[in-house]
Amino acid sequence: MARRAGSSRSRDMAQKGVPPSPYIRRTIPHFDVLDEEQILRLEGQVDWILQDVGIAFRDDSTALELWRREGATIEDDTVRAPADWIRALCAKAPHEFTQLARNRERSVVIGGNNQVFAPIYGAPFVRDMEGGRRYGDIEAFEDLVRLSYLHPNLHHGGFVTCEPCDVPVSKRHLDMLFAHMTLSDKPHLGAITEMSRAQDSVDMAEIIFGADVMDENCVIMGNVNTNSPLLVDKVVTESARVYSSRGQGLIVVPFILSGAMGPVSTAASVAQAMAEAMMVCAYVQLLRPGAPFVLGNFLSSMSLKSGAPTFGMPEPVISNYAIGQLARRAGLPLRCGGSLTASKVEDAQAAYESADSMHSTMLAGANFVLHSAGWLEGGLCTGFEKLIMDADRLGSYQKLLSLGLDISDDALARDAYQEVGAGGHFLGCGHTMRNYQSAFYETALSDSENVESWEEAGSQDMRRRANVRVKKMLSDYEAPPIDDGLKAELEAFVARRKEALPDAWY
Repeated sequence: MARRAGSSRSRDMAQKGVPPSPYIRRTIPHFDVLDEEQILRLEGQVDWILQDVGIAFRDDSTALELWRREGATIEDDTVRAPADWIRALCAKAPHEFTQLARNRERSVVIGGNNQVFAPIYGAPFVRDMEGGRRYGDIEAFEDLVRLSYLHPNLHHGGFVTCEPCDVPVSKRHLDMLFAHMTLSDKPHLGAITEMSRAQDSVDMAEIIFGADVMDENCVIMGNVNTNSPLLVDKVVTESARVYSSRGQGLIVVPFILSGAMGPVSTAASVAQAMAEAMMVCAYVQLLRPGAPFVLGNFLSSMSLKSGAPTFGMPEPVISNYAIGQLARRAGLPLRCGGSLTASKVEDAQAAYESADSMHSTMLAGANFVLHSAGWLEGGLCTGFEKLIMDADRLGSYQKLLSLGLDISDDALARDAYQEVGAGGHFLGCGHTMRNYQSAFYETALSDSENVESWEEAGSQDMRRRANVRVKKMLSDYEAPPIDDGLKAELEAFVARRKEALPDAWY
C-alpha cells in the first residue's frame, strides 16, 4: 500500500536542523548591491527599451492585434509602449500566489519572501556512475520524478527533468505529465512547446483538481523563454493564451548569453531581461488581469574564445543580485539562478560553480528556482548523483533562509553558563541535551568522521555516497496515494490523445 506523505520514512530523510516545510519562508534580509542611483539608471534603460526600441512579437498576429487594439505603437512586428503603462499593467500581477499541489500539504507560495526549489529542466542527456552519459529515456525520467518527490529539499517537481528521447516528441508531454501527476504529489509545471501540448497540460490539471478549483487557483504553470534579443515568439504568446487566460501561472525567462543575445555588458543585459519579461507580463495582464506571473532572468557570461557559456562567474552572480532588486521594485515574483555549472561530471569545478551560482540565487531572493539540483554540462545533462548532491546543499540554504540567527532566551543559553563553570565543557549540560538534535544542520552526504572511519567504510568520495543514496531512495520508493478513478481518468485522457496524435520525432 502506498505510504502517505509525511510518513516516518519521509521524515527520516530530512536533515537534522532543517525546519519541515513545503517551501521556504524567508526571514533574513535580501542582499542588495545596488544603490538608488544605480537602480534608477537601470530602470531608465528598461523604460528606454520599452518606449524607444520596442519588443518584437513575431509569428502571432493575434498578439499584435491585441496590442494594437489596446493602443500600443506597432511598426511591422515591433511593439512600443509608454513605460508607465507597461509598469501599471505589470502591477496587476499578484505579488505572491499559491500553486496548489495534488497533496495540499505540499502546495507552495511563490513570491513575497518565499523561495521554492525545483530540479533541472530540459536536459536531453542523463548521467550516472553506472550508465555514464546517455540520452534520456522514459525510465530515467520517471526515476528523476521519484527522486524529486522523495527529497525533502526539493519543493517542486519542475517538468522536463530530462527529455525522454525514446518517446515521440508529439506524445512525450503526455507521459511526462502522467508521471508527475501519479508518481509524485508535489506541484509541477506543464508543457509549452506547442499550443495543443499546453492545452493538454491544462486539461489534465483540470482532471486532477476540477474546474471549480482551477477557476479560483493556480494549479499548474508554464515556463517559457523569450527569443532574446528583444523577440517574443508564438511559443510564448500561445502559452500565455492557454495558461494565463485560464488563470494559471506563466514564468517568462529571457535567456541572455552576454555577447551573443545581449551586449557584452552585465548592466545592459539585466535591463534587457527586465524589458523583455515585463513586456510579456503586460501582455498577460491584457489577456487576464491578475493572472499569476513570474519574471525570470537567465543571464550567462561566455568564453569569448569559444562562444561557450560559463557559469558561476562574477557577471551572472552580480546579475542575480541586480535582477532581485529590480523585480522587487516592480512587485513581481522572480525566477533566476540555480546550481549551474559547465562541468561534465560532479567534480571540483561543478562544486565551485554551482555553489557560487546557487548562493547568489538564494541571497538575491529568487522566489522560484528552476535548475536548483541536477544541472551538468551547461544544462545539456542531468546528473543523478548531482541531483542528490545539490539537493543536500539546498537543506543548508533552507535553514539559513528560514531561521537566520536565533537570539531567543534559549539561544542565548544563560542557564548553560550558570551550569558550566570556567574551564568546563557544555557537552552534557541541560541546554545541550535540550537542543542537540536540532542545533546544527547535518548533511546526509558529507563525511566529517576521522580518516580511519572513512577508510573502514570504503574510502568513498561524495559522488559515490550520492550514488548509493540514489539507489537506496529508488529502492525504498513508494508512490503517493491517488484515487483509482482519478488515475483511470488520466490514463483514458492520455490514451485518447495519443491515439489522435501521429508519431513525430521533431
